[in-house]
Amino acid sequence: MWARVVEIMLGFWLMVSPLIFGSTGSRLRMASDPIFGIFIAAFGFLSFWRRTGWAHFLTLAAAVWLILSGYFTGYPAPPAAQNRIITGLILAMFAIVPNYADEMPEDWHHFYVSKSRRTTEIKR
Repeated sequence: MWARVVEIMLGFWLMVSPLIFGSTGSRLRMASDPIFGIFIAAFGFLSFWRRTGWAHFLTLAAAVWLILSGYFTGYPAPPAAQNRIITGLILAMFAIVPNYADEMPEDWHHFYVSKSRRTTEIKR
């Protein structure tokens, strides 16, 4: 679940980034960062609930939007557009990490438990 925590933090970063980088482009582009930040944080929080554990894959769609909107801003890209691209790439990377990636696979767990039982029986 550590990847979901990073996604939530990046969502909050997107909410405050227009205040840091200032206005670049249209009002729609300025409003998209906080709006997508709210959605990304919400998807991260929803992923903690087992019934909506798949919600972090919706972050992938938001990441693609951030990357494309930053890429097509023009050359040279302003800092706000560079922020969208980098944040989108990081989000895409973490969105494909499974929810329970930090847990031991079930087969390994059974092997470990059976091995530790055998070791305990031998010590007795």
